[in-house]
Amino acid sequence: MKAVVLVCLAIWVASYIIPEQNKLLLNYLESGRYLVMAAILALEVAAVMTVYFSIKVAIGKDEDPDISIDSSVKRYLGDTVLAKIFSFETRMWTFAFFAKRIKAGSFNGRQHFTYHQKDGAKSNLLGFIFLIALEIPLTHLFLHFVWSPLGANVITLLTLASLVFFVAEYRAVSRRPVSLIANDLVIRYGLYNSLIIPLNNIANVQPHDEYVARAQHIKRYNYSGNPNVKIELKVPQAAVEYIFIGLDNPDQFISAVVDSASLAPQCNN
Repeated sequence: MKAVVLVCLAIWVASYIIPEQNKLLLNYLESGRYLVMAAILALEVAAVMTVYFSIKVAIGKDEDPDISIDSSVKRYLGDTVLAKIFSFETRMWTFAFFAKRIKAGSFNGRQHFTYHQKDGAKSNLLGFIFLIALEIPLTHLFLHFVWSPLGANVITLLTLASLVFFVAEYRAVSRRPVSLIANDLVIRYGLYNSLIIPLNNIANVQPHDEYVARAQHIKRYNYSGNPNVKIELKVPQAAVEYIFIGLDNPDQFISAVVDSASLAPQCNN
């Protein structure tokens, strides 16, 4: 697939740099290029539709939606960075169109913890949705007459994509819980890929109420206000040493993790 794409790209570049009088075989290659690109597009659409129906069937069987999406994507793309990106995109469209068929209880876990009510997180997302929807026609008309019709169309399409993301995120926050599964803590937060932490790698979990700045060794999961739970790892995971989460019921979460990981709870001074 990569070789075919590179050949098509080479033909496209050659069509600009080779003079017309010297294009002996290039005219035939240019015509074939479009046929090859159409075949590649058809193949990609077929792969996407196959993944789509696989996920739809899995969700209908009440399987864990995350596992359904990841397994369907990895079946075709393997365990790669591209697969992670495509899993995120697939999850976004799944929650945008099939959210009513997904429940928090559909996800694996012996205990689930929510976060959509903390500091009005879900209500804030709904506010952004209304603002974006209101902005689209006004911005489009302004850019169309003041700047460029083409530019207005591009900006509108990008804004519509962000609107789909916010709608999917709005639907996901109350359905994708943070869960304790066997010997792992699985942090699902909105649409983003899950973070799995072995319970035996948790050094400490405690309440938290302060602002947390961005840093390479810190992972933040929070929509509004300050995170209310701090997790310290014994061994860093992907350079992450501390994880801060905003949850609806932090005390219940801390107690459950302490009991599961046999930790002694500690409080901030």
